Amino acid sequence: MSEQTVSDLPHLVEPSADVDPRAQLGAGTRVWHLAQVREDASVGRDCVIGRGAYVGPGVRVGDRCKLQNQALVYEPAVLEDGVFVGPAAVLTNDVFPRAVTPEGRLKTADDWDAVGVTLREGASIGARAVCVAPVVVGRWALVAAGAVVVADVPDFALVVGVPARLIGWVGHAGVPLVRDGATWRCPETGRRYVESAAGLAPLTD
Repeated sequence: MSEQTVSDLPHLVEPSADVDPRAQLGAGTRVWHLAQVREDASVGRDCVIGRGAYVGPGVRVGDRCKLQNQALVYEPAVLEDGVFVGPAAVLTNDVFPRAVTPEGRLKTADDWDAVGVTLREGASIGARAVCVAPVVVGRWALVAAGAVVVADVPDFALVVGVPARLIGWVGHAGVPLVRDGATWRCPETGRRYVESAAGLAPLTD
């Protein structure tokens, strides 16, 4: 199916998936086997929600996002357009997790304040990575598989490890950039980027 025609189709929900009637799904979005989309979640156009993925109540997902199999996106996460969340990756929402109160009573939703992870446009989260809320992963940044993100990630950053640390830069194609004089260059697209104290940004023509 061509990219040009996907948005013209209604959303598709595989029969074993659980999509709350209060959730919103954009045109062309597909929700696959055993996935769950909770109440008041909003998923944009042309998204893919993979097998066993979870989208929590009130989560906001932009257009053309992919949540791979078993990805767990807890409320109140916000995913901007073009975000990728890899298999079994987790976006948390509890800074001080406990099952019970100090008195030993089982916690309810009234006993804690959920905090969310924000993934900016084009960001990618690798397989089994964990983003510990509240963090912001910048535009087009890449979090390597298995990384644990505990601090904000700059635009176009490549971060790896536990805790995640900056080891380089990536471009819009997701390929590590190479130093080319005073700029950084994408070996796949040829696009150039410039580094400053504020981070990395595309070089304007």
